[in-house]
Amino acid sequence: TSKEKPQPERVINVKAGEVVKKTVKPYIETVGTLKPYEEIVISPEVDGIVGSVGFDNGKIVKKGEVLAQIKDTDYKLDLMRAEAGLRQAEASLENTKTEYQRKQSLLKEELVTRQQFDDVSTRLVIARNDFDKAKATLELARERLAKTRIICPVNGSIKEKRVNAGDFARASVPIAIIILVDPLKLSFSVSENDVSRVKNGQNVVFTVDAFRDREFSGKVNTIFPSLDDRTRTLTVEALVPNSDGDLKAGFFAKVRMYTGIEKEAVLIPTTAIVYDESKSKVFILGDNVAHEKLVKTGDTYGDMIEVIEGLSGGERLIVTGQNNLADGIKVNILK
Repeated sequence: TSKEKPQPERVINVKAGEVVKKTVKPYIETVGTLKPYEEIVISPEVDGIVGSVGFDNGKIVKKGEVLAQIKDTDYKLDLMRAEAGLRQAEASLENTKTEYQRKQSLLKEELVTRQQFDDVSTRLVIARNDFDKAKATLELARERLAKTRIICPVNGSIKEKRVNAGDFARASVPIAIIILVDPLKLSFSVSENDVSRVKNGQNVVFTVDAFRDREFSGKVNTIFPSLDDRTRTLTVEALVPNSDGDLKAGFFAKVRMYTGIEKEAVLIPTTAIVYDESKSKVFILGDNVAHEKLVKTGDTYGDMIEVIEGLSGGERLIVTGQNNLADGIKVNILK
C-alpha cells in the first residue's frame, strides 16, 4: 500500500512592521471652504449720470479711494443757489435786527406804538428762522455735492461691478459689491462626537490645492449654536489672516484642528486592524507564528491610529495579509 503524503502545513505570506511610540497632538481632520469676511454693497446716495468709474471686477480697492463720480453740474448749481440764499437771508436778518433795536429805543420814548414794535419782533423771529433754514439748505447742498464722489469705505476686492460710465445711477441702487478678504473666514464642519473638543480661539491649520507646499493657519472665531439636522455636524468658522492676498474666497481647504496637548501614544497603521464584529484585533509576530491580540483604539493621526489598550510599543506587527490569519497560524515574512 502506498503511504499517504503528509499535507504541507499552511503558511501565509505577510508583511511586518513595528509598533511605534511617538509624541502626538490630538486633532480633528475635516474639509472646509474659504469665504469673504464680509460683503459690502455700495450704492450712491444721490441720483445722476455716472461720469467715471474707477474700478473693475477683481480689483483690489483701498479705503478712501474714489470708486465712481456722478456728474456734479446740477449739484454745483444747487450749492451756488444755496450760498446766494444764505447771503440774502443773512442780509435780511441784519436789517431786521437793526430795525428791531431802533424801534426798541423808540418804544421806550413812546415814539412808536406797541403794535409797530410787535410787528418788527415777529419779523425778527421769521428772519432768524429763514437764516437757519438757508444755512441748513447750504449744508445739504454741500453734502449732496460731496456725495457725487462715491468713496470706498473699506479695504477689499471688487466682487461685482454693476455700473459703467454714462449709466444713470439711482440712490440706493447698488453699483458694486466689495468683499473683505483680509481676514478670510474658513468655514468647516465637525461631527457630533467631536463638538465637545471645539473651543473659541483654537488654532486651525489647513492646506489648499493652489499652494500644496504651504500650510496656512487661523483661529476659531464662531461656533454655530446648533447642529445640522441632516448631517449631524456643527459648523465652525475660523478667521484666517490674508495680508498678501494669496488665499481666495471659494478655495477648498483640508483642515486640521488641534484639540489637546502633546502626549505619548502607541501607534499602528490603521490598515493593520482586523474588525471582528464589535472587537478590534491585530496580529503580532512571534517565531514566524501569528498571535491574535485584542486592542482598543483612540484618535487617528493620518494613516496611523492610537492604541489605548493591548500594545505597549516595540512589538512586531503584521501589517499586510492579516485578513487571512487566525491565532497560531505560521507565516512567511515577505521583505
